[in-house]
Amino acid sequence: MKIRPCIDIHDGKVKQIVGSTLKDHVNQGPRENFVSNKSPGYYASLFKKHNLTGGHIIMLGPGNEKAASEALSAWPGGMQIGGGINLDNAKSWLHKGASHVIVTSFVFYQGLIDMDRLTRLSTLVGKDHLVLDLSCRKRNGRYFVVTDRWQNLTEVEVNAETLESLSRYCSEFLVHGVDVEGKCKGVDLSLVELLAKASPIVTTYAGGARSIQDAYMVKERGKGRIDLTIGSALDIFGGTGVRFDEILQFNKAL
Repeated sequence: MKIRPCIDIHDGKVKQIVGSTLKDHVNQGPRENFVSNKSPGYYASLFKKHNLTGGHIIMLGPGNEKAASEALSAWPGGMQIGGGINLDNAKSWLHKGASHVIVTSFVFYQGLIDMDRLTRLSTLVGKDHLVLDLSCRKRNGRYFVVTDRWQNLTEVEVNAETLESLSRYCSEFLVHGVDVEGKCKGVDLSLVELLAKASPIVTTYAGGARSIQDAYMVKERGKGRIDLTIGSALDIFGGTGVRFDEILQFNKAL
């Protein structure tokens, strides 16, 4: 288990936002926890310097391609990328330096898994370069995948059957606990436990981490099988709960 880095890009800038406030077709923008005056390339270079591997760049909406490309150029092969990935652009992002492409809405289409799209995408980029984003909300004690910047609840339940089936087409899962994302009020440990028990492949959890103690809790409750991403609580993103050097120390001790 390790802590992985992240770079969230919105309107061309590195930001940390409350995920559930990012919506389409509204005049009011998302609730922002942090907007950086540093470039995406700065953060990618920082992560490269300290060999923080397996991190992800997420483009939150259109118009972020240039900023994302800058980050990939700063660390070719060092980070994954997601946000608007489809059959038309997936390979180009790998050519720009992404180690993997991360996909949600293109595959979880109209509330269901589109197996034709999934099969074609996995064949196009190769299973080893595909990450499926299973970010989810809890409803009546069960977790369901959400799509379109977490606005639309699908009928796809995150459970052992789904994880086993989807693992045939990708190398990793990325799972945001959407109900707690960006709120720094603690991780969704029930979701962490579910993933640790049911996921047959490498899985990263994100959402709600508020201190380095949360990393140790994820390590314990995730049986050492679930990686963690920390965003809004991290000092390099304006947070006060976790220092960047604490992440380096945590990973070094593994």
